[in-house]
Amino acid sequence: MYAGGRSEEIIGRVIKKFGIARHEIVIATKGEHPVGQGPNDTGASRQHIVAQVKASLTRLDSDYIDLYQLHGWDPLTPLEETVRTLDDLVRQGCIRYIGISNWAAWQIEKALGVSKSVNATSFQSLQAYYSLAARDLEREIVPMLETERLGLVVWSPLAGGYLSGKYRNGGIGRRSSIPFPPVDEKKGESVLAAMEGIAAAHGVPMATIALAWLLHQKVVTSIVLGVKHLGQLEDHLKAAEVTLSEEDLKKLDAASALSPEYPGWMLQTGNAMRQKLLEPGRLLQPDPHSDLR
Repeated sequence: MYAGGRSEEIIGRVIKKFGIARHEIVIATKGEHPVGQGPNDTGASRQHIVAQVKASLTRLDSDYIDLYQLHGWDPLTPLEETVRTLDDLVRQGCIRYIGISNWAAWQIEKALGVSKSVNATSFQSLQAYYSLAARDLEREIVPMLETERLGLVVWSPLAGGYLSGKYRNGGIGRRSSIPFPPVDEKKGESVLAAMEGIAAAHGVPMATIALAWLLHQKVVTSIVLGVKHLGQLEDHLKAAEVTLSEEDLKKLDAASALSPEYPGWMLQTGNAMRQKLLEPGRLLQPDPHSDLR
């Protein structure tokens, strides 16, 4: 849907112009969001998915797509229809792997259950918003990804540029007119303050620290970068070379920590004793003063 499909056309032309071997790169694209005004120009129905995969292959000038992701949840189409359609396309060789984007944990689990029940290809990844400015993903989705061993591809890792620090002094950019993704700026200021000192110590821009923090999270597989010029890309890529210390991580964690929310705080309390038994050589006795006996 981006730029009416031109984004895919540009990728296809670049690959061809520079003679890049197709097997050496991974191409990920999406479907499900509106690409027209008609009722069949959106959604996760068999008609729409098949049509859009074929259209993407043409624009990309490729025989296959490495990772095809559903851009959102379609409440109108039976999930089994969507799962079977994607499985057919995998079996046909049009798609190698399938993923989703912006789904809730229960929706992903439901889809995995449907895939298993009909012996179809399962989703392998989630593309979602995750950053130092918003760690909501850690409440339900991160534990689910770890349990199901799904990959995480992060979009908007800088919270729409907020974590670059450019908006602290009235900087102009997309967030000036479109505050997306939403940010709690009162809390965000403490995050920026923590990032600033760490960035100075490492000799890199604040944006690099925000990306490095994500790369230190075990659940993160890859990050989607948005850049406007080469220098910005070079700064972003430095994140792969930055090793944050335990002290750095503690400071960032403290500044960006989620506020307690049920049932998270109850699960954390109730599971604490059993969790410690995972530590080698530990055998705990119940605390006689605890209500959790």
